Amino acid sequence: MNGPYFFDLPGIDPDQLSPAVWAYVGDAVYELFIRHHVVTGGPDKTKNLHHKAVSRVRASFQAEMVNKMLPFLNDSELGIIKRGRNVKSGHVPTGSDSITYRYSTAFEALIGYLYLKGQRERLAEILAKTVELSAADG
Repeated sequence: MNGPYFFDLPGIDPDQLSPAVWAYVGDAVYELFIRHHVVTGGPDKTKNLHHKAVSRVRASFQAEMVNKMLPFLNDSELGIIKRGRNVKSGHVPTGSDSITYRYSTAFEALIGYLYLKGQRERLAEILAKTVELSAADG
């Protein structure tokens, strides 16, 4: 998948980075993907675009997505999810609980890992799946 949210990252081996770094990158990649998605959904006021984006980048949504996606993930991706879920965070954001936040971090770790690994096609499939699953929920 090519798009405005992909950049070449030569010389980066994600296997040498911590799952916290994967999640850090995944947070940014997913946020940009969602913003791109809501903007391409048609003209709207920026306030409405912001509300649409926030509803999909909040921890509870990401935790829900990772749990719904488990059947679609391969063993390697499930391992990344597990490592991301086990990241020790110094804090839990207001409005979230530790379990939700851990699964949200796992989701972001998967996105970041695939991005850093250059697995753009698989990343695109997973990002598209989040849109599909959220549309199925209404």
